[in-house]
Amino acid sequence: MPSTVVAHMDYHATEHILRIVFVSGMIYDYREVPETVYQAMKSATSKGTFLNKYIKGHYMFTKVK
Repeated sequence: MPSTVVAHMDYHATEHILRIVFVSGMIYDYREVPETVYQAMKSATSKGTFLNKYIKGHYMFTKVK
């Protein structure tokens, strides 16, 4: 999953939380994200573009770090 923006991502299916670890070291949890959206992001050619288009502004988030 090479990306210039997203270093790593995890999905917690029982809580519907998508955790994004950015290359900068910042970590965000996006809440109520359907698993289908997570799977689509995993398959996306550009993780950063997908994040900006389909995640940010669509789901509530908490800054973890």
